[in-house]
Amino acid sequence: MAQETNQSLVPTPCANGCGFYGNPRTNGMCSVCHKEHLSRQNNGSVSTLTSLGGSTGSAAEASAIQRLEATLTNAAAAAVAAVESAAEAAASAQAAASEAFSEVSTAVSVTQQMTEMSLSREEKEATGSKVEFSDPVLTQPSCSAAPPSTAGSEQTKEPEPQKPKKNRCFMCRKKLGLTGFDCRCGNLFCGLHRYSDKHNCPYDYKAEAADKIRKENPVVVAEKIQRI
Repeated sequence: MAQETNQSLVPTPCANGCGFYGNPRTNGMCSVCHKEHLSRQNNGSVSTLTSLGGSTGSAAEASAIQRLEATLTNAAAAAVAAVESAAEAAASAQAAASEAFSEVSTAVSVTQQMTEMSLSREEKEATGSKVEFSDPVLTQPSCSAAPPSTAGSEQTKEPEPQKPKKNRCFMCRKKLGLTGFDCRCGNLFCGLHRYSDKHNCPYDYKAEAADKIRKENPVVVAEKIQRI
């Protein structure tokens, strides 16, 4: 038993031949070589996953591109159909407008012809009536035609109504309208010259006041006592 244990404890070199001793737990490789082996395995699995993902991504992109192309073609077809329908509608509207314009022009020409014919008839009738009534007008005496002209001239010579005078201040000649102030001297004044000391009013206010006081306060004299 002791010999077996001693033989099992004898170190063995690394399986990769790096010069270090290996360990049976790490598949006969040293720790460094075992880490590198694990990293290589991980990189290989990642590369396989990326290749699978790339193939699936390319398929999805191709389907998306096909969908976009289909939508673009449908949109282009719809736009072309809309443009064609708009062009047809514009052409029909233009044709209808031209027909309406032609109808209106024909109607206008017919109305013009009718009016010209009616005017020519009226002119002919007027000229015939003038020719018929020309002789009696010439035979009338000249004296009978004179009085109406004088009456018309008298009517035209009637005097025009005089314009109402504008209210102006007697001092500054300012237009007052309805805001003037009448003074006792008989003139009209503005707000600045309405006072008697502003326009040198000639009215005697003192005499008027004295007369008013004299009338309101008569002199009361008692009768004299008659002696017996």
